[in-house]
Amino acid sequence: MLPGFIIDQIRQREEEEQAKRESPQIQLPVPVPEGSKAPERKDDSNRGVVIIDLGAE
Repeated sequence: MLPGFIIDQIRQREEEEQAKRESPQIQLPVPVPEGSKAPERKDDSNRGVVIIDLGAE
């Protein structure tokens, strides 16, 4: 069985996470400029792959 202070810490963290999920959120409308539609892609299978190596040599 876990010590009491660990159980209290877990309970507090769960309550904080639940409070974050239940906090009210406002959805703001984002205006879309007229005439600037993204071009529709019909074939997404021809996309490239980029590999970035961040290792220091």
